Amino acid sequence: MSKIISIGTAVPQFRHEQEDIMHFMKTVYALPDTEYRKLKYLYHHSGIDTRYSVVGDYSRPMNEWKFYPRSENLEPFPNIEGRMQWFNRYAAPLSVDAIRKCLEQRSEKEITHLITVSCTGMSAPGLDLQIMELMDLPRNIQRTSVNFMGCYAAIHAMKMADAICRSDIHATVLIVCTELCTLHFQKGATFDNIASSLLFADGSAAILICPDDVPVKGLKIENFYAEIVPKGKKDMSWELSSSGFVMSLSNYVPDLINDDIAPLMQRALEKSGITENEITHWCIHPGGKRILEAVQNGLGLESGQLDASYRILRHFGNMSSASILFVLKEIMQHVQHGESNRIFGLAFGPGLTMETFLATSVS
Repeated sequence: MSKIISIGTAVPQFRHEQEDIMHFMKTVYALPDTEYRKLKYLYHHSGIDTRYSVVGDYSRPMNEWKFYPRSENLEPFPNIEGRMQWFNRYAAPLSVDAIRKCLEQRSEKEITHLITVSCTGMSAPGLDLQIMELMDLPRNIQRTSVNFMGCYAAIHAMKMADAICRSDIHATVLIVCTELCTLHFQKGATFDNIASSLLFADGSAAILICPDDVPVKGLKIENFYAEIVPKGKKDMSWELSSSGFVMSLSNYVPDLINDDIAPLMQRALEKSGITENEITHWCIHPGGKRILEAVQNGLGLESGQLDASYRILRHFGNMSSASILFVLKEIMQHVQHGESNRIFGLAFGPGLTMETFLATSVS
């Protein structure tokens, strides 16, 4: 088995109020009053107060914009090459910030494996080598990149780390999930684009995993379980375009989750040989307010059991793969070691894919 021994998180320098982002969207979407009232309603009921971005334009006056052209129609609209230049400039330093916070009580020399996760930027050489160079890590570290899997990718990377630790008793695996979602704003006033610009944000989270017999406190990883809901294949997708990455996010996704989450959880718990009553903490990806409500309704959870997820959503928005690690970090800070604590984690992504993990606190 393996265990999680630390998590570090980081966000970019620009903190945007949801209200300021709404005004930016009003300008560039050029919505008539009726449609703007609808947009205002969505923003005011999003469950999000603030979001972070490497782009300062979302709450700056037009004459101070750096990423977008200083025109209301945003022409010439940023192309994919320009967006990837910004990713390559900002993703690695943000990742290193999260990693250093993760390693506050550990030495970077202990790291044997590095797994980088992102669905918002890709290149070769990529983020993994940039991190190694900035941190002067040994050249023989084993590297893996998990790209373009979406919001559930952190759990997929945790599965890889768990497998490594089970096969190598000397392994110390560092995972870093870095997403710059706000680089991919699309200006067409479609439902998908409006939903994406309403929810997504930038952030990075690093997590350190080692074999279970290492004498340090942490969360023992007990099991993983994943399923695909084929009927949701077209309701959540993430594709490349000449003007950046384009999200399709149907308003049916919460309904699909509400219908399928309970049987999924039962199959996951059966695999682990435990019951729902043994779960003490719920670590749910804060994909959006309606998604959290669907999980709560579908599982019959009481008010307050998803507070950690709601808090991350309120203060940070949806940071794709990094989000669930922000939630897990908050839960870990409140877990009392020596007591019996079981954490059930769940994230969603294109497919429609649902990934879960089960972890137990250990002294």
